[in-house]
Amino acid sequence: MRILIVDDVPDNIRVLSRMLADEGHQISAATNGRQALKLAETCAPDLILLDVMMPEMNGYEACSALKADPLLQSIPIIFITALADAEDETRGLALGAVDYVTKPFKEAIVRLRVRTHLELKRQRDFLDQLSRLDGLTGIPNRRAFDLRLDHEWRRMLRSGQTLAAAMVDIDHFKEYNDAHGHLDGDDCLRRVAEALTQQIKRAGDFVGRYGGEEFICLLIGPHAEGLSVVSEQLRAGIEALQIPHGASPVSPWVTVSIGAAICQPARHEPPADLIEAADRQLFAAKRLGRNRVSLTAI
Repeated sequence: MRILIVDDVPDNIRVLSRMLADEGHQISAATNGRQALKLAETCAPDLILLDVMMPEMNGYEACSALKADPLLQSIPIIFITALADAEDETRGLALGAVDYVTKPFKEAIVRLRVRTHLELKRQRDFLDQLSRLDGLTGIPNRRAFDLRLDHEWRRMLRSGQTLAAAMVDIDHFKEYNDAHGHLDGDDCLRRVAEALTQQIKRAGDFVGRYGGEEFICLLIGPHAEGLSVVSEQLRAGIEALQIPHGASPVSPWVTVSIGAAICQPARHEPPADLIEAADRQLFAAKRLGRNRVSLTAI
């Protein structure tokens, strides 16, 4: 597993790195809180060992920032610090740390506490993963999407990249269930989910079930022309499955309508604006006859 060590004293980093690398863990290191936040976003550590007294951003401030990020807040933090007063320990635990070790530390104690909290994290991650998956299709659910959208919006604010959302709705799905039965309807949803997942292959992009017969894709850094191409590929890919739809006035096969929107996130705008824009375009695609793509830039 990956452990991030944050300490402004290189000797402490070397000792902890050697000790934990011997246990088979991958080690990353930072010398202040700001570096730690950037590394946590990029390397996704399973555990953070965090000093308190550091320049630029101290350990308490770094802990608060980590716990405020929905995608980072579940990372367990163990403070390893020379601050030994009960008030300091209370403050660290109140901020969300799982443990507090005072310096000079004993290697055997650190090893055991690291093992304990990594095992607890494995168990929590397993349960959390189950809670973020759609039970029918096996792809991420609405909760997983909401967390991902919030994280990517803030990441794009920093990077200046664009963010796009494509809402995908199966045309006349109620009529499909009425004509073919709910078991075939369930199989249809699974096949559509699989096809969408196969089309969205870039690292960082996301496909999830938004609810009912609606799916949603989140795309990182596209331009409007690229979003148009990807959206059309998604639409054509579903039609190419040739799932018979005996009750559709649009096509003999199952088809989808897609509403897509692209923006460059701004601090004064909420992420919900992007989803609302995509939803409006989905409504437009349906109004224009379905089995088509409608998109906008906001």
